[in-house]
Amino acid sequence: MSSRIAVTSLLAWLLPMIANVHASNFRSKGFLSDDLPYHGAFQDDVMPICGGEASAEEVAAIRRTLEPMWRTLPKMTSNRIDRRSFRYLAYRHFMQASSLIVKGFEPSRLVNDSHWGVADILSQFAPEFVGDVLESDHAKRHGFSLTEAVNMVALLDQLIRDSEGELLSKVYRDRLMYTEDVLGVDDLNDILESYMVEWIVEGDDEDMQILISNKSLVAEVVPHYDDLAQFIHGLPKSLDHARFLNMKKGSSRRAWDFKYTFEDAHAIVGGITNSFHSYWQSECEHMKDILALMDTHHTGRVPLSKLYGRAIDNDWRFSESEGYLRDLGALDESSSQLGIQVIIPNYIQSTSNCIVSTPHYFVCCRNDCEQIIAEIEDHIQAPTANARDVLDIVGNVTVHYSVDDEHTPSLPGKLTDLLEQIANTAGGKVPLHGRLFAQWLHYAFPRDCPFPHKSGMVSVLTPTEYGDDHAAKDTEMEKHAANTTDADTLVRVTKDELDWMSQWSWEEEIIVDYSSEMSNVSLPRMLLGMLGLVLLAAGISTGSVTLTTKTSQTSKNEQKFMV
Repeated sequence: MSSRIAVTSLLAWLLPMIANVHASNFRSKGFLSDDLPYHGAFQDDVMPICGGEASAEEVAAIRRTLEPMWRTLPKMTSNRIDRRSFRYLAYRHFMQASSLIVKGFEPSRLVNDSHWGVADILSQFAPEFVGDVLESDHAKRHGFSLTEAVNMVALLDQLIRDSEGELLSKVYRDRLMYTEDVLGVDDLNDILESYMVEWIVEGDDEDMQILISNKSLVAEVVPHYDDLAQFIHGLPKSLDHARFLNMKKGSSRRAWDFKYTFEDAHAIVGGITNSFHSYWQSECEHMKDILALMDTHHTGRVPLSKLYGRAIDNDWRFSESEGYLRDLGALDESSSQLGIQVIIPNYIQSTSNCIVSTPHYFVCCRNDCEQIIAEIEDHIQAPTANARDVLDIVGNVTVHYSVDDEHTPSLPGKLTDLLEQIANTAGGKVPLHGRLFAQWLHYAFPRDCPFPHKSGMVSVLTPTEYGDDHAAKDTEMEKHAANTTDADTLVRVTKDELDWMSQWSWEEEIIVDYSSEMSNVSLPRMLLGMLGLVLLAAGISTGSVTLTTKTSQTSKNEQKFMV
């Protein structure tokens, strides 16, 4: 599905809409100060300057989101986290808060000690801040405190709002209005409608003018535009209500005068960014429901032939090309028995299904795995955990898809053995922020948790950026749809007879710095972990690993598990 909507041949793509904000402007907003001790101690009293325009309530809300994750992150000295951990923390905050991915913080981006992946919006709007503070030797050695992390997230949130102000100013100019104008509700609604179209749709100025002047064309281009218009028209009413609730004595007339400044409009569009995911989530859930109906064995996978069969039946949402799906990391091609399969959570959360793609962030479908991870973190409250503790927690997690459809993972047997092996190879405990545990969660909750590809292996290009080859040709879809062998296999066999976990690999990739945790691991355990890796490597070289699983009668059977 297109991440930003094309107006057939009318719209030219990827016109940058956001102007550069120089460091001097950044300083004027209070985010940078000439008095900042760039090369001195990177203390808690430095970063609060960055959150200068965030309210106390907003900062408190950010802290409430970050604290549970913070407790499970490995720490450097003085209870600080390294820069990679901050990227991970910021990504998860924005995903939980607004299903928003800040460009530069994508989890698939390849980073290392020398290149930690700073957010693009920081590099463009505050290059001096990035160079002098975030990439200073002191910051590299000492990292971020919780207060600093909270204020950095507040800073990112403020920069996103500033970028929205640039687009809003453009909409005013295009409609021959001044930002000093005071608008009535009808003019404000027109401004907000134009803003939403510009925000969602990509095009040059001439084509956007054609689009905005033709609401029938807009309705063809933007999904559910009539519902969206109602959503937009309700926003000024929400602002009026907020004014009334915060009305000071003697100012009742102001609360109901129905006049709106540019600052009012800016506050509304900021709210749109933060809340639009809840509006778009219904579309994401509808797509997921359609795919789940095709996933008869609850493997989190659908044959590509079935997906294209749906697309041929005029469901335009499932028309990405095989090559684009592969680059997005949405395909499982590891099983000769099952053929090419589409991984449901990887597909739903890919950039092809992000409704908004600005130069600095995406608004995407919700990551349903976040709630599961948060449940685990709330109980563990540490960077690592005993396998048995994780099994006890996860075994009691139930995911509700509808009134009649829910999923509780079946852990005894293969999944239990795998988690214990992950713990053994890591010195006795499971690292909660590593690729292997994320992979284990995927197989425990295959429709909700994405399969974790190694960093740098997945594309985050939107359909526009990918080019003309993002959409499958009719002949390609018809060829796949005509091959019913994969779908017939699913009908003939049970889940236990499928090699549906054939994509599993033992390649670990720790997302954050666990060196402080590993220093506490005893030498015998480290040696056992190394021995386990050697044995696993030997198993991989022969194409399989033998796992022991317990049946309900407590007898033991050996099963082959392809890796």
